[in-house]
Amino acid sequence: MRQSNPRRKRAFSLIELVIVVVIIGIIAAIAIPRMSRGAEGAADAALIGDLAVMRSAIDLFVTEHTGQEPSSAGNFEAEMTGKTNLAGTAGSGAGFIYGPYLRAMPPLPVGTVNKGENGVTALAGTAGFGWVYDSANETIVANTADTDVNGDPYSDF
Repeated sequence: MRQSNPRRKRAFSLIELVIVVVIIGIIAAIAIPRMSRGAEGAADAALIGDLAVMRSAIDLFVTEHTGQEPSSAGNFEAEMTGKTNLAGTAGSGAGFIYGPYLRAMPPLPVGTVNKGENGVTALAGTAGFGWVYDSANETIVANTADTDVNGDPYSDF
């Protein structure tokens, strides 16, 4: 009679290993596309967040300056990031008690900057002319001709 060896080595069979590899492959096939979509959507979310902050800053400027909009004649950045007087002029001193409304102009988080101004003033930011502000309509948009993952222009955000 054979005696059983209590120290007999146990191991996984080849079938068990193949099944585990197939399961890991299925999980990876599901997870990787979801993660890549999340990264693409992060830039869109950053743009939407930056626009919301800048639009709120513009609204606060208009409220504090009795309905007067920030200028779009090249002073927008100074008016948003510095102190202003009641007339909306940026400067320093005793009469400049309003603002700042932004710490700094945010860089354009998506696409490539469109150097053409499209009829309104393009604003200098840390990434070049990243924003376009139209004081007539009190609107600010991304200054890029690129589109998001759905094909929608970033200038429509």
